[in-house]
Order: sequence, then C-alpha cells, then structure tokens
Amino acid sequence: MHKRVLTLQEAKRMAAGAEAKAIEEGWPVAIAIVDDGGHLLCLYRLDGTQLGSIEGAIQKSRSAVLFKRPTRSWEERLAEGKTGYLNLPGLMPVEGGIPIILDNQIVGGIGVSGVRSGEDGLIAQAGLNALLS
Repeated sequence: MHKRVLTLQEAKRMAAGAEAKAIEEGWPVAIAIVDDGGHLLCLYRLDGTQLGSIEGAIQKSRSAVLFKRPTRSWEERLAEGKTGYLNLPGLMPVEGGIPIILDNQIVGGIGVSGVRSGEDGLIAQAGLNALLS
C-alpha cells in the first residue's frame, strides 16, 4: 500500500483558499495545516488576528487528525451535554478543524480560529475545497 503524504505545495494551496474566503468575508483568522502526525506544515495569521487564535487553529487541525473527524462533531456532542469528552487528550471541541482525506487516507488537518466557530468552519472548508478542486 502506498502511503499518501500532504505536500507543502498542497498545504499552501489550502491556506490560500482559506485566506481568500476569510478576506472576502472580512474575518481576521489564523489558518493552520498539519500533516498526518499533527505536525505543523503551514500557518497563516491574517492581519488583525488575535494572538490566541494561532494556537487555537493549530489545536483544531491536530484534533481533526487525532480523532479522524471534524471538530464540529465534538462541539455538537458538548451542546447535547456530553461533557465527558472534554477529558480526551488532544481534543479541541470547537468547529473549525477538518481532516484532510486524499486517496482514502487521512493525510493531515486544517484548522481555523479567530471568529465564531461556524465561520471558522466555513473558512476551513474553503481551504479544503481549494485542494480538492
């Protein structure tokens, strides 16, 4: 079986797609893309983004890789009152993190932080769409 890896060029394409959406909406965010081990490949911090969003974006991208699902799913579970999930190491239960799946393999994650979680999610999806189109 061939192990697919996320390249820096692909990470930059995703970051640029996410950045374009954020600029279009006027949303100052941090955009992080990690590989399949959760290691940072690319980080964009748009002008005016709060510093705390840098780590938030990184943690969202890592959480998407670690748990093989969008971080939105954890936010939904918390809204249902299932707070026990908060004890999972590495979990960031806030929308804005999406696993990157290529050739049926998780090769990384994209995370966005800086505005409302649903808006972070839209920007992350725009980044993923830039890669997949």
